[in-house]
Amino acid sequence: MSEMPALKSNFLEEIIYKDDFISFPERIRNVAKNFPELNVLTVDGETRQWKGFMPRINQVSNMLAGRGLGRGSKIAVLAKSSIEYIEIFLGGLQAGVCIVPLSGMASSEQLKDMIRDSGSKMVFVSEDNKHYIEPFIGKLDAVPADGYVALDFSDKAWTPYEPLVSSESESAMSVDILPEDPFNLIYSSGTTGVPKGIEQSHSMRNQHVVGFEALGVSSKSVTLSSTALYSNTTLVVLLPTLALGGRIVLMPKFATEEFLKLAEAEKVTHTMLVPVQYQRILDHKNFHKYDLSSFQIKVSTSAPLREGIKQQAIDKWPGKLIEVYGLTEGGIGTVLSVTDFPDKLASVGRVSEGVDLRIIDEQGAELPQGEIGEIVGRSSAMMSGYYNRPDLTNDMLWTCSEGKTYFKSGDIGRFDEDGFLFLLDRKKDMIISGGFNIYAADIEAELVQHSGISDVAVIGIPSESWGETPLALVVLKEGATHTEKDITDWVNNRLGKTQRISGVEFRSTLPRSTIGKIKKKELRDEYVTK
Repeated sequence: MSEMPALKSNFLEEIIYKDDFISFPERIRNVAKNFPELNVLTVDGETRQWKGFMPRINQVSNMLAGRGLGRGSKIAVLAKSSIEYIEIFLGGLQAGVCIVPLSGMASSEQLKDMIRDSGSKMVFVSEDNKHYIEPFIGKLDAVPADGYVALDFSDKAWTPYEPLVSSESESAMSVDILPEDPFNLIYSSGTTGVPKGIEQSHSMRNQHVVGFEALGVSSKSVTLSSTALYSNTTLVVLLPTLALGGRIVLMPKFATEEFLKLAEAEKVTHTMLVPVQYQRILDHKNFHKYDLSSFQIKVSTSAPLREGIKQQAIDKWPGKLIEVYGLTEGGIGTVLSVTDFPDKLASVGRVSEGVDLRIIDEQGAELPQGEIGEIVGRSSAMMSGYYNRPDLTNDMLWTCSEGKTYFKSGDIGRFDEDGFLFLLDRKKDMIISGGFNIYAADIEAELVQHSGISDVAVIGIPSESWGETPLALVVLKEGATHTEKDITDWVNNRLGKTQRISGVEFRSTLPRSTIGKIKKKELRDEYVTK
C-alpha cells in the first residue's frame, strides 16, 4: 500500500483557538448541575429533565470507558432521532469519544466502508436501519461481536442497548478535552464509493455554541428539531441549545402539520429548517390557524432560500428569519437577517464575525469586489481535515499572498457594493454554452417568479451546437395548465441572449437529499446516458 500524502499546509496550526473554549461535556455538566429541574428533551410526548437525563449520559460514558473507549476512539450511530440517540451522543462525548453519525440514505456497502474507514469500535442501530448492517455483521475487524447494539429491537445477533447501559454506574465522569480533539466525524452524501469523512473538532463546535448564544439561545429557549441527526444542519443548532440549557423538541420524522402543531403546543422559540421545509410549511393550507407568536428566530441553511419564500416568511411568520451560508467543513460563513434587510433578499448576507471570505478566479488569483469567482474562506471554526484523506484536504486549500490558508467552497459568487454575498452556482454545476458561463441560479430566480411554477431546477445538458445548453425542469403548481412553450417563451423574454433555455420538461417532483438539496448530478445523468 502506498503512503498517504502529507498535507501541504499547516492550516490546523493557523486556526486561532479562542480563550472562551469550554468543552461541550463541561457545558452539559454545568447545565445539569445548575438547572436540574429544567426540561431538556421532548420526543413523541416523552420529556426528560436534566436530573434524570444526566445520570443516563453518565451511564453511557461509563459503559464506553469500561470497554476501553475514550479519547481518540470512535462509535457509529445509525438510528432514527430518539432519546437514546441523544444519550449516546452526549455520553460518548463525555467519555472523550468521537461520534460518527451515519445516514440511512447510504447503501449497505457504503455504510460498511464508512464504519471501516472511521475505525468505529461500536455501532448503535435502530430497527428501521438494521437491514443495512446485517449483511456485514462480524466482517469488520474493529467491531467486536458484541459491538453491534440494538436500540429498540431484540435479535440474538445484537447486544440489547437497555441492559448494556442501565447496569452501569450513574457516577459522573470527566475526561480532559483539548480544543483540537475530534468531536464528530460526518460523512458527506456521496453517491458512489466512500463519502468523504469531515472531522470536526471540539473547538469548532464550541464556536457554534458561542455563535448561537449571540443569537439569543439560552436556558429559556425551545428548539424544534425536525431534520436527521446525522446532518450538520441539525447538529449546528441542536447542540448549542443543549449546551446553553435550552430544551429540544425532537421530531423523528418531519411532517408539515405536525411541525405546526408542536410549534404551537411547545411554544417553540427557535428552529433550523432547510428551504424545502419552509416552502411546505408556509404553503400549508392550515398555516394561518396556528399560533406561532413564541418564535424568536428561525434559521435557514443547506441551500439558498428563494426570495419569494423569504418574503412569505417576513409577511406571515412571527420572529426573525436568518439565512446562514456555510460549509460542514467550516471556514466559510455569511449571515442574512432577512427581516432587517428586505432589500437584499437575493443575497445570503454579509460575512459572519471572525470569518475572512475572498473571491478567486480559475487560476487562483484574488478578484476585486464585484467580480465573479469561487468563494474561499477561513475562520476559527474549520474542520480538522477529511479523515484519512490528506489528498482531498489538499485539494480544498487555497493560500493567499500573505501565506494564510483558506478553504475553497466550490461555490461561485460575488460581493455587491454593500458587502452582501450573492451565490450564483456550484462550480461543478455551472453551464458552459458556446464559451459563455451560465449560472443556473440566475435562470431559476426568474422562473420561480412565474405564477404557475412550484419548483424548478436548471441543468446543463449536452448540445452538439453549443457543448451544453440550459434545460429547465419544472414542477407546476396544482391546477396550472401552462405548456412547455408558454414557460420557455415567458422566461426567455426576461433573460439575456446567452442565458436562454433550450426548453422545459415537466416533473411531478425533483429529487432532493434529506436536507433538501436538489440532486442536480442525478438529473444531469439522465441526459448523459440517453
